[in-house]
Amino acid sequence: MTVSDPALAELLNSRIRDVPDYPKPGVLFKDIAPLLADAEAFAALVDALASRAKAHGATKVVGLEARGFVLAAPAAYAAGLGFVPIRKKGKLPGEVYGRSYELEYGSATLEVQCDAFEPGEKVLVVDDVLATGGTLSASLDLVRQAGAEPAGVVVLMELGFLPGRDRLTEHLGGAPLETLVLV
Repeated sequence: MTVSDPALAELLNSRIRDVPDYPKPGVLFKDIAPLLADAEAFAALVDALASRAKAHGATKVVGLEARGFVLAAPAAYAAGLGFVPIRKKGKLPGEVYGRSYELEYGSATLEVQCDAFEPGEKVLVVDDVLATGGTLSASLDLVRQAGAEPAGVVVLMELGFLPGRDRLTEHLGGAPLETLVLV
């Protein structure tokens, strides 16, 4: 896996803080709060995401709860597109589609509103990190179940030492997967 824009990757990575032993001992947490607080880096990130949405012909941008919202919503605005949240179970009103997936210790369920997309819409799926691929895989399945097609997936960070990319491949259906920072 290579990063498509090394200068952007360097800028973004320089604003991501390592927090050892969070949320539990042995985990090195990648804190994006400094990146979000830096106007130059945050603008570069939003611009990069918006340009990818346009380049892939997306009509909407999907963000995954919770940090994916922070990235996807301003990117959708900058690209002149609508934003659709994919949320944890029980957080959305009305009729929803749900998809359960396995976590390291247990399972979780994501949901999207049934009327979030027009049939055949193209959507860019955005999240902060690709680790094991479970969350993004479930999200791609939800996008299709709701009648849209993934135009692509863009993640801020990919944890290259985990099998997320391999797990996600079968759910992409030919849609491109881009990583801005490889960890």
